[in-house]
Amino acid sequence: MTPGGPSITGLTEAEAKEFHGIFITSFIVFTVIAIVAHLLAWQWRPWLPAVTGYGTAMNDAVSFIHATISQLA
Repeated sequence: MTPGGPSITGLTEAEAKEFHGIFITSFIVFTVIAIVAHLLAWQWRPWLPAVTGYGTAMNDAVSFIHATISQLA
C-alpha cells in the first residue's frame, strides 16, 4: 500500500477515524450497560453460593413447593 494511495477497505483516513470513534464509543456504551446488567442480576439472584451452599436454597424451594401443594389439595 502506498502512503497516499487507497486503503484495503476503501475508506479514506477521515472516514476510518470516524468509524473508529463510533465503534469505540459503541463498545464503551455496550460494556457499561453489560456491567450494570450484571450488577443488577447479582443483586437479584447471586450466582455464587452462600456460605451454606446451594443445598439450603434447594431445601427452601422444596419446602415451599410442599407447602404450596398442601394448600392446593
